[in-house]
Amino acid sequence: MAASVTLSPPPSAALRSQCRSLLPVRPSALLHPQFRPSSRPPTRRFSSRIQASSAATLQPELEAPRTSTLATGPFACPVCYEPLIRKGPPGLTLPAIYRSAFKCGTCNKTYPSKDKYLDLTVTVGTTKYTENKPSGTELFRSPIVSFLYERGWRQSFTQGGFPGPDEEFRMAQEYFKPAEGGLLVDVSCGSGLFARKFAKSGAYAGVIALDFSENMLRQCYEFIKEDDTLSNSNLALVRADVSRLPFQTGAVDAIHAGAAIHCWPSPSNAIAEISRVLRSGGVFVGTTFLRYTPSTPPIERLIREMVLLSYSFLLEEEIKDLLLSCGLTNYSSTVQQSFIMFSAQKP
Repeated sequence: MAASVTLSPPPSAALRSQCRSLLPVRPSALLHPQFRPSSRPPTRRFSSRIQASSAATLQPELEAPRTSTLATGPFACPVCYEPLIRKGPPGLTLPAIYRSAFKCGTCNKTYPSKDKYLDLTVTVGTTKYTENKPSGTELFRSPIVSFLYERGWRQSFTQGGFPGPDEEFRMAQEYFKPAEGGLLVDVSCGSGLFARKFAKSGAYAGVIALDFSENMLRQCYEFIKEDDTLSNSNLALVRADVSRLPFQTGAVDAIHAGAAIHCWPSPSNAIAEISRVLRSGGVFVGTTFLRYTPSTPPIERLIREMVLLSYSFLLEEEIKDLLLSCGLTNYSSTVQQSFIMFSAQKP
């Protein structure tokens, strides 16, 4: 539906200048005031963002109660990383995203939101070009895998030491305390198991469930529809490549990647992108299966090296080295059998 909306030209230089002069220091302040979590009083840091957004609405030419055409919000063109111009109602709710159209004012590429999610992939709109992805990526685009992921697949992870979704969520929330009140992106979200938990917690101004798999996002949408507490939450669904994140530099407060890094075609490209879009002080938390640990018997190490070639199962020292080499600091981790939860911050 959104793809059929005709977009207005990009704002004039004068208007863009006015917008920049009204923006607060924190990039995530671009979020609309309606994103305020209702289950907790706003923190002092979050209140300053609300005041800044309210000040912007005092300018008549910038008011957007029903529809607007402004380069606002965290989204950026995945081709040139310029802020996207959005025409439609503000907010990160599913209805607001569905009724909006997005366009890059620099390369003029448009991005549709007609199929339950906003598609911010580089290849969206191509008619002749097709791109072959690694088998691991294609596996999770299957509707069968999407259906089974929370119906038995994810539960089997406990055999490798994963403590279970509830405990993993609690552990992640501890790491994310510095980012409360901000924007959280759940990359490689799958069927939205953790994105939905983050949205229901009320701890964040907005949550974006992001995955490359169209069917995973559709399954996430079905789960959201079944939960009345999520119907009007600040939870948006976005299709994107983790190695080409469609966000402005420094626009995200927190990023979560649950059981994901081993599925990425290039973990180094993905971590570099995560580092780029995190604000100063932003937090990255991820979980994955380790290739093996110091306690793994030698024969089992050899077997794992031979049979796990389809995925990028890493050692803990490799994960730490990669995070630090991409500019992240304050590395921390918890290891249990093959399970690891790790965290790092953008300085």
